[in-house]
Amino acid sequence: QVQLVESGGGLVQAGGSLRLSCAASGSIFSSNVMGWYRQAPGKQRELVATITSGGSTNYADSVKGRFTISRDNAKNTVYLQMNSLNPEDTAVYYCNVKWGTTVYWGQGTQVTVSS
Repeated sequence: QVQLVESGGGLVQAGGSLRLSCAASGSIFSSNVMGWYRQAPGKQRELVATITSGGSTNYADSVKGRFTISRDNAKNTVYLQMNSLNPEDTAVYYCNVKWGTTVYWGQGTQVTVSS
């Protein structure tokens, strides 16, 4: 079984920064994709950013230039550095790890950006 534990969420003013972390443990296939998604109240969960075990990244247009995803393969940990936050970034942020048809999700961490 695989577990993912997110941390780093909180309340921040518009224009501020936060860094999210997600540590994965358990039997994880070495070639995988880790990612961050978010879900705002009343909206569907949406992609924020993903990163492969080889370091290739993909970002949603809404966060390009403001957010940076990175990972430490030795620690099975993925990070999301979020800068220039605005109220539209308020959501529960979830991390996941996937390979093939297998996907595991974390429990989510709340990010609230005040105006």
